[in-house]
Amino acid sequence: MFKYELIKKDTKSKARLGKITTPHGEIETPIFMPVGTQATVKSMTPEELKEIKAQIILSNTYHLYLRPGHELVKEAGGLHKFMNWDKPILTDCGGFQIFSLGPLRKIEEDGVTFKSHLDGSSHFISPEFDMEIQNALGADIIMAFDECAPYPCDYDYAKASTELTTRWARRCKDAHKNTENQALFGIVQGNMYKDLREKSAKDLIDMDFPGYAIGGLSVGEPSELMYEMLDFTVPLLPENKPRYNMGVGSPDYLIESVYYGIDMCDCVLPTRIARNGTALTSSGKVVVRNAEYAHDFTVLDPECDCYTCRNYTKAYIRHLVKAGEILGARLLTIHNLRFLIHLMENIRESIKNDTFMEFRQEFYRKYYKKDIS
Repeated sequence: MFKYELIKKDTKSKARLGKITTPHGEIETPIFMPVGTQATVKSMTPEELKEIKAQIILSNTYHLYLRPGHELVKEAGGLHKFMNWDKPILTDCGGFQIFSLGPLRKIEEDGVTFKSHLDGSSHFISPEFDMEIQNALGADIIMAFDECAPYPCDYDYAKASTELTTRWARRCKDAHKNTENQALFGIVQGNMYKDLREKSAKDLIDMDFPGYAIGGLSVGEPSELMYEMLDFTVPLLPENKPRYNMGVGSPDYLIESVYYGIDMCDCVLPTRIARNGTALTSSGKVVVRNAEYAHDFTVLDPECDCYTCRNYTKAYIRHLVKAGEILGARLLTIHNLRFLIHLMENIRESIKNDTFMEFRQEFYRKYYKKDIS
């Protein structure tokens, strides 16, 4: 039921056009995936997600395991029925969330013991149990359980962590029961060490996963270092399978990920900054809560086709944000997600027309007010 088709490669970069087929529909790549951590993209209805042309959304294994519980979701008929979303869903493995708990978790060979951030209760997740949870949730794409090593990180820790992730990936593959309807992706780790990235990629490719993610990037390292890791790691991955850069969502990170050959990206950034009163626009970020927009009766972005930009002004949205009205966060969320989805639509069109490099340069000039080499 899962298939990736490489449609076209850009002639001047590593960017590529593709199509992923899943049990719940097709996904045109490169793609940005809105994050619906707790079986909802914050403040958005499924109908609104379809209106902004979201092709796939992401949910989180850790959060859904703790609340409402994977057994309840399974009883409801799986995530798709539970949240009334009939398009593709990806669940991440929860590794990043668990490991970000710091002193509240203990990593061992068997798995991870951790305390819930909700009530302090103790839990244990192994690679096998992680697969059980994700099988119950029923997403179209699921992720192998991994350890996301922190940045900075010394070589010995990174090496041990990467080797543990590889062993866990094998256990995930062996434990994954619903291979017909759920594609399990391996996650390449290795921190900022090229030899570890290379070994991780080789070991995972030997296991023959349907797709591969690059984990452990965008965790605080300089952007130049992330790009260096992408430039090195992406060519190691199979050309006939999708490549996913986890946790990136700023316009430059999306464009550069595509430039280096990535097909899929996700991030909470557009929804999080929307709740803080910030909009992404074709001419750069607009902090609409600022006083300068109090009497600005123009739309957020005249180049945007979203519901917000068709109907409301900066002044009104600023008023909503300042008053703490839910509608303010909703309107900015709709706009920010549509902005990034539309950006990826334009990127796909530029790859199709062999104009990606020109599009990239023009976007940087307009959004970041600078040239890109």
